[in-house]
Amino acid sequence: MASNPEAGGSADYETLMSTSDVELLKRAWRNEKAAPEILQYEGALVDRAKEQIELVEETIDDYVENGIDPLVVSLYQMDLDRTQFLLRSYLRVRLLKIEKFMFHNLKSEEAERRLSEQEKVFATRCADDLAKHFEETVLLKLPENYQSVLKQSLISEVDDMVPQPHLDTFVVCRSKNFVSLNLYEEGESPETVEMERGDLYFIRYKIVKRAIESGQIDLI
Repeated sequence: MASNPEAGGSADYETLMSTSDVELLKRAWRNEKAAPEILQYEGALVDRAKEQIELVEETIDDYVENGIDPLVVSLYQMDLDRTQFLLRSYLRVRLLKIEKFMFHNLKSEEAERRLSEQEKVFATRCADDLAKHFEETVLLKLPENYQSVLKQSLISEVDDMVPQPHLDTFVVCRSKNFVSLNLYEEGESPETVEMERGDLYFIRYKIVKRAIESGQIDLI
């Protein structure tokens, strides 16, 4: 690592733990936590965060072995702990949503595209295990018309037993730039709301859904 950590610590620190990536990870975590549905997996950001965590861990070990000022080491450790917390929390929130809406996430092409490959495997395994459990404990004991995991009966036209995210949920959001949003569904009376940079709104999620995906709005 650096030959003179105390002299070049500030520059090394910026290299090892990118402030921009930490802020991006915090944003991804907040949006994921507040959104009623699962959002796009931030694969590149997660990979960078993992690499930075490994690099800082190695740096801390080197500093301890070389007898660097414990205060310097503790500063590195605090930010390492913060980044690890954000990363774990982000992934944990996504797993909870996958478990809650596993059948929906697998049958909806839009939702499935947002999952990482590992998350798709996890969701499929959860869905298969849950379906098998329901069949062995309940469904096979019912009349044939009521043995579906996804439908109340065979005459149902939709998968009415599949929990879905409530996109009408109200969320608190902040605009990062000027944005104009349509308050109603297509075909209804047109009415828009104009959000200036920094404005806070309490609004239905589905109204700001696309603006969140494009990075124009953050959830709080």
